[in-house]
Amino acid sequence: MIVQAITETQFIESFRIMNRMDNFSYDALKALFAYLEDLSEDIGEPIELDVIALCCDFYEMSWDDVASGYGLVSNDELQACDDTEEQIELLKEALEEETNVVWYDDEKVLFQVF
Repeated sequence: MIVQAITETQFIESFRIMNRMDNFSYDALKALFAYLEDLSEDIGEPIELDVIALCCDFYEMSWDDVASGYGLVSNDELQACDDTEEQIELLKEALEEETNVVWYDDEKVLFQVF
């Protein structure tokens, strides 16, 4: 087996070549690269780059889609929050109980499918 280390730029370019740039934002791709690099170091093994598999294994979604699509937090709990930041924190914590949250901002989150 031949293993080749790639840079973040090459990682992102692989998604462009496979016409998969619509699956993730640029920020999410950078975070996914860092996550996979850290994971490889933690397990002590290289991780094979499979763009299609990554597109199946990870989702980037808006917080609204997570709230409505996964039912991790009830509408009553969300409405009890004082502001959007508190809602995001509540959703993030609930999502982290189910799966790996790789990256998030005020609008969306990147997580491993569960």
